[in-house]
Amino acid sequence: MSNAAETATSATEAYLRPIDRDGLMAFAEKGRENPGKRGSNTVRTVMQGMYRSLSYVGDHQPVVVDEPLHLFGENTAPAPGEIALSGLGGCLAVGITAVATWMNVKLTRLEVFLEADIGNPAAWGAGGADMRPEEMGFQAIRVKVLVEGDATREELDEIVRRANYFSPVANTMRNPIPFEIALKD
Repeated sequence: MSNAAETATSATEAYLRPIDRDGLMAFAEKGRENPGKRGSNTVRTVMQGMYRSLSYVGDHQPVVVDEPLHLFGENTAPAPGEIALSGLGGCLAVGITAVATWMNVKLTRLEVFLEADIGNPAAWGAGGADMRPEEMGFQAIRVKVLVEGDATREELDEIVRRANYFSPVANTMRNPIPFEIALKD
């Protein structure tokens, strides 16, 4: 391709729809002023039957979760682990977008590819293998990011590195957190 054709192609390349940079900077300032402030996420999950459930989040359509046929589900929706990876992918994409905006980088493409090793020999605690908690769940997560924009590869790498470091969902998966479960009154 000639330089003129390359210039014409890049000039017509569409950037992803940007976020409000001024709003992001104001949000960041609030975080610096009050680093201990926390919000909360609330979800209500209702089982429909077999392994199909609906998770209600705010005013949105319910998130459908199921298990594949080989795990006695109907395979009508993603499995719980796939939903967890979707949350991680979404969080990383949000972070990459925010860091790019902060660094004044315009993105033209962003895709996050996730893969995790998971097994269920304990059969959800229903008589399967006797295992310890650390032996169950995701045993490894691999993430690859395809990101393009008006920045060097080094700058894009720094954007991804920073988004990963500060990702709330990635850090939830990486770090032990207090977890409790009890019957509802």
